[in-house]
Amino acid sequence: MDEESQLIEPQDQSCWATLPDVCLRRVFWWLGDRDRSRAALVCRKWNQMMYSADLWRYRTITFSGRPSRVHASEFESALWYVKKFGRYLEYLEIKFMNPYNALLTKKFQVTMRGLLSCLGKSNSRLKSLSIQHLELDRLVWRHSIKSSFIKSLTFFLKKMGKHLDYLNLKGARVTVEQGCHVLNSLSYLRNESMASELNIEDFFSHHLAVYSSSEFNKTMSTFRNLVSLTLNYNCISDELLEDLCENNSSTLRTINIKCHVHDPHGQVIWGMSWAKLARHTTNLKVNFFFERVMKYERLVRILLQEIPIRSISLRSCYFSDPDWSMRPTLLDLLPTFRHTLQVRIYTNRYETNEEDRTLREIYRKFRKLINSELNYFVIAYPMM
Repeated sequence: MDEESQLIEPQDQSCWATLPDVCLRRVFWWLGDRDRSRAALVCRKWNQMMYSADLWRYRTITFSGRPSRVHASEFESALWYVKKFGRYLEYLEIKFMNPYNALLTKKFQVTMRGLLSCLGKSNSRLKSLSIQHLELDRLVWRHSIKSSFIKSLTFFLKKMGKHLDYLNLKGARVTVEQGCHVLNSLSYLRNESMASELNIEDFFSHHLAVYSSSEFNKTMSTFRNLVSLTLNYNCISDELLEDLCENNSSTLRTINIKCHVHDPHGQVIWGMSWAKLARHTTNLKVNFFFERVMKYERLVRILLQEIPIRSISLRSCYFSDPDWSMRPTLLDLLPTFRHTLQVRIYTNRYETNEEDRTLREIYRKFRKLINSELNYFVIAYPMM
């Protein structure tokens, strides 16, 4: 025991020992792991407080993707935490920041294998799991490392799927086969998943026409309690909308759809499919996020009038593109959704006189919607 951890005098110890639990719990709440360990040495009561479930329900574990002595103990600390307090976990977020090489991805994979194995044995209350931006299609993820990680994650989800209410695997970048294998693990031995929030934005690699995969549609049909679904437009199909209508009509409230210029987005979706989903779901709102998809002929195929759109975000605009004009997009397409709550357009062009005139024209035409209690039409136009 070091000098900082030496026991204090008995008279002072008794004074600290009588601190009310509610106060002591708040003290421990604001302490970091190292200070909590030191505080647990004060007296028996403080040591018992160290194991209060409320202190360990939330945890964000961050792994640096760069080799550094400062971050050398991150992997060991993560395992120590899960072995010591993993049984109390309810909300877990894991971050692996921009892995530099295959050695670090291998170390992460081995650590996650031990972490998930330990958590699967000791925990029965995990409600939320978030592992974002792994980008498993990068070269630093060798095939064997990636396969081993997916195997560990799948095995863990098979055990914990019945508890999970929220799953976020945004940015995993896997193949359709791998992705369906992971998602199917949530319904293992039950043929249905009761997760209410699912985020699979950028879950699949770029350039994949996921909408044409019967395996993906079959996998999504196992979800029976979705309230919020976030995914890419290259996953949307008439079959998916039909499954959502059939299995989640009583619960589904929000669909967030990202459409990236490099993702296939030329599939034909029938308006009647959207209309049926909107008719059978109560207060369904759909939010669209477009990345460099600006041309009118593309947008008009996607933004069908039957969709109960709440917001449209047009991001990464390049007005210097000679093949694109904002006028038909703003004047012909967006006014169709005059009940849309938000429309945002971002640009990085400095000289935008023509666009400014168009925006002023739209403002005059739709200013009745601005500052309305129910609806407002917004165009944020920052110069970068």
